[in-house]
Amino acid sequence: MTKVVISRGIYSKLQPPSSTYTISPMSFSLLHYLALSLISSILYLAIHSYTNRSRKPLPPGPRGLPLIGNLLDVPKSQEWLTYMEISRKYDSDIISLNLAGESVIVLNSLRAVDNLLEDKSAIYSDRPPFPMLNDLMGFNWHLAFMRYGPRWKDECYLFVDSSVINIFRTSQAELQAARQLLLRLLDSPDKYERHLRHMAGMIILWTAYGIDVQLEDDPYIDISERAVKAMVSTANKGSFLVDSLPFLKYIREFFPGSGFKKQAREWSKVVTAMPNIPSKLIVKREVDGTARSSIASRALDRIEESSDGDDEERKLVLRNILAACYAGADTTVSALGSFMLAMTIYPEVQKKGQAAVDEAVGRGRLPDFNDNIPYVDAIVREVLRWHPVLPLSVVHAVTENDIYKGYHIPAGAAVIGNAWVILHDETTYGPRTDQFIPERWLMKEGKINRQMRDPSAAFGFGRCICPGKDMAEWSIWIAAASILAVYNISKRLDEKGMPIEPSEEYTSGMACYPIPHECDILPRSEEARVAIQDAVLD
Repeated sequence: MTKVVISRGIYSKLQPPSSTYTISPMSFSLLHYLALSLISSILYLAIHSYTNRSRKPLPPGPRGLPLIGNLLDVPKSQEWLTYMEISRKYDSDIISLNLAGESVIVLNSLRAVDNLLEDKSAIYSDRPPFPMLNDLMGFNWHLAFMRYGPRWKDECYLFVDSSVINIFRTSQAELQAARQLLLRLLDSPDKYERHLRHMAGMIILWTAYGIDVQLEDDPYIDISERAVKAMVSTANKGSFLVDSLPFLKYIREFFPGSGFKKQAREWSKVVTAMPNIPSKLIVKREVDGTARSSIASRALDRIEESSDGDDEERKLVLRNILAACYAGADTTVSALGSFMLAMTIYPEVQKKGQAAVDEAVGRGRLPDFNDNIPYVDAIVREVLRWHPVLPLSVVHAVTENDIYKGYHIPAGAAVIGNAWVILHDETTYGPRTDQFIPERWLMKEGKINRQMRDPSAAFGFGRCICPGKDMAEWSIWIAAASILAVYNISKRLDEKGMPIEPSEEYTSGMACYPIPHECDILPRSEEARVAIQDAVLD
């Protein structure tokens, strides 16, 4: 006769002495999770299939495998192109995929995005859980990945508060950072990508916190760069299996296939440091009386002056908002990288941009925000359209069952707007959308065509559009105008005197960056060289 004995948490199945064995609690727990998850998945799929028999069909999409669905159909890079091809195959601007039982709806047209994410934003503004990004890495402080609700509304309101925006807009941070960029390009043009990152970090850190960044190896910029790298590697749907099978977050690191747990643990160090380190510095400076004027210092003063008893909560909200600004600097880095690439491979556009700056500004000074240069406005819009920073919008989640074009969209489904497809739609932006043509944004008299749909799709959709959009566009504009004023950017020649063609390759992830290419960045004249050296503001 056999029996099960429970002693100190160890389960032992006692057989005759010759066949005694034990199962450790760790092994039992792991097997328990795996078995339970498998049974749960089967039950979920069965119930899901039964309850949907009487409903309208899901949008079209590739036929998946049992249990895992379309997990193998989602590529690890450039997913937006795959989604575009699926749309073409099924002749539908809305498609669906099944990722291990989770419905993912992809919107591949401006009309679908407007009809759902814009017009029905009340039910399409939530976010999915993000097990890897939020639960394992700790990015749940970031506004972009927060569930839609009262906390999200409070933080978003603070972010777009007019006093905060006005502080940013009227500061000298953007001008000084652009001037510093020009000087750094003169000293070491081959490191232009690092200089773009330094400029973006300088603007955010000074404006948000009043922090001066170091010329090289700044610790705050380093934290931001590493945290953002972690974010863009994980935020797209299907990047990690744990996002489709959330139970995997409970397995131990020693288990085969659990390398994502170790990666998440490493990434979580910088993700946690990113909002905390600069915030602690500002609080210390406030106590010491050494804080400089910034969004943080002014907001903290307002919090101290209020008497509603929610000071600590409001300080936490402020910490999160400023860190989200801090993380958003990479939007500027990506867009300016695309600008440098475009100026290299489209010299005729560069010449027109230089002429436009010269006409508006002259040769006696550098551009500032008082200058009206429509052609530079068009260049900035084309940069954002040509290679959008976020080819896929951050994933939305629908909170109620919905019907669109006769298709059923189930509550809880992940919904993704394909910004790449939208910004390359020839019915909206004219022919040859794969090419960099600023003139598509201009009317015959040279003014911006306000009837053209702006490239805001590059920043997301609906209520979840990036609230730092204007900040990014100002930074891109002043950098582009300043570079055009004093520099020529051209293809580098090889040892045979032949031009080296840029690869035009981009990284892949939630945000994409052009891989730095070889090019020559030289002052347009000796007069321009002197202007660069004299331009840094005191």
